[in-house]
Amino acid sequence: MTYDAFRHFADSWGLLFMALCYLAFVGWALLPRNRERSDAAARMIFDKDNQDG
Repeated sequence: MTYDAFRHFADSWGLLFMALCYLAFVGWALLPRNRERSDAAARMIFDKDNQDG
């Protein structure tokens, strides 16, 4: 595979693959079943039980 062929592949299919991965990760994070875990992670720094001091 030459550099030009690799560059053409990365510019077309590589970009599409990265965009689909990004949409899948964002969609997974915003699923309703993950809301409780996300809220717990957001409040974690305010819990007295989790503080070191």
